[in-house]
Amino acid sequence: RMAETLCMEYYRQHKVQVRIARIFNTYGPRMLENDGRVVSNFIVQALRGKPITVYGKGDQTRSFCYVDDQVDGLIRLMNGEHRGPINIGNPGEYTILQLAQTIQNIVDPKAQIVFKPLPSDDPKKRKPDITKAQKFLGWEPKVQLKEGLQHTIEDFKKRIIGEGKQNGRPPAEAKRVMDAKS
Repeated sequence: RMAETLCMEYYRQHKVQVRIARIFNTYGPRMLENDGRVVSNFIVQALRGKPITVYGKGDQTRSFCYVDDQVDGLIRLMNGEHRGPINIGNPGEYTILQLAQTIQNIVDPKAQIVFKPLPSDDPKKRKPDITKAQKFLGWEPKVQLKEGLQHTIEDFKKRIIGEGKQNGRPPAEAKRVMDAKS
């Protein structure tokens, strides 16, 4: 919010073109394996044969926007006339448990899901209102969660299996998962 205020004040004082985007839970290939975000955490846990950790009952909701859609929305914002702020995200809402189960089904249907206590600061709901993006940019996300996760998981597989090959052999659990999917 502070950055938005600074941008708008700079615009008002110096008449410099600014655009303000609010991005929401972007995911896709080349995410860092250890970035602490739920999508990468679940994928890495599943590929390494570890239990997928869900906090609370998993009924808190999130919205996930595939990187290609996010970039398209940002480009439209930058090339458009509207300064913003404009929410760029996917309004499709999923529970954390649904996300875990979707990743489980793609990577390894036998993967275990474990539940741990929900941190007190974990929001119950995150869902962007993209009405302005639709109206001013003619934009809305196109990639469905499962399709985006499949691309993301393929990228993670290459990196995680490659990580094991640098040590002389793939990690046993990741190899087992890969062999089961073949």
